[in-house]
Amino acid sequence: MEIATAYLITFGWAIVGSASMGAGLFISLYIFNLLNKGVDEWALIREGSVPMAIVLAAVVIASGIVVGSAIRP
Repeated sequence: MEIATAYLITFGWAIVGSASMGAGLFISLYIFNLLNKGVDEWALIREGSVPMAIVLAAVVIASGIVVGSAIRP
């Protein structure tokens, strides 16, 4: 029974981590879009702009590192 409880706790933390990561990425990309009012990042990426894709990838990775270290037990 202890193993089942441990698995449930681990599964619960996985769900909390996934939800936190999703919310953190959404908030960080929203703030990034607010800071760049005159630029449509997603349109530039659709047009094939590699530099904008690199910048957005850096934002996603940086926020992932922050959220990951914040939810680490």
